[in-house]
Amino acid sequence: MKEIAHARFGELEVDLVEGDITALEVDAIVNPANNEWLMGGGVAAAIKLAGGIEIEEEARRQGKRPVGECIVTEAGKLKAQYVIHAAVMAMDFQTSAHLIRTAFRNTLTEAKQLKVKTLALPAFGTGTGGFPYPECAAIMLYELNRFSRKPHGLRKVVFALFGDEASQAFQEEINKYQEMKN
Repeated sequence: MKEIAHARFGELEVDLVEGDITALEVDAIVNPANNEWLMGGGVAAAIKLAGGIEIEEEARRQGKRPVGECIVTEAGKLKAQYVIHAAVMAMDFQTSAHLIRTAFRNTLTEAKQLKVKTLALPAFGTGTGGFPYPECAAIMLYELNRFSRKPHGLRKVVFALFGDEASQAFQEEINKYQEMKN
C-alpha cells in the first residue's frame, strides 16, 4: 500500500493510498456498484474474489434498488466487517455527477448509522462508469468536507486509488482543501 497524501477535515483523518482496497484493515469498505448488485467487474469483482461469493449473494438477496441508494452486507473473508454497496449506476453502466454525489452522500450516512470508525472507498464511477477522475475527486472531497462539519463518528476515511491518473486527481483536489486551511 503506497501512501499518497494525508489530510484532516476537522476531526476526520483522510488518507489517499494507492493499492488494493480489499487488503485494508478498516471497519467497512465501499463497493461502487450497479443497482442490481452484480459483482462482475472492477472493484466489485476484486471484493468478491477476496471476500467470497457470499458477499454478492447477500447483496443480490436485497433486490434491485434505485441508483444512488446503498445496501450493506457482511464482508466475508475480508478484514473489514461490512461492505457498503453504493449504486453509482444502473445496468447500462452509465453514471453522472448527480448519481455519484447521491451515492456518496448515502454511503456516508450509512457509515454513520453503522457507527463505523474507519471507512475505505475507491473513486466512484471512474472504472466501469468511465467518469473523469478530476470531477470525481472534486465531488467526493467536497461532500466529505461537508459531512465532516457535522457529528458523524468516523475517525478515518481512506481513498484506495488505482493508477497515476486517480492518484494525481485526488492529490490535487486534497491540496486545494489544505491550501484553504492555511
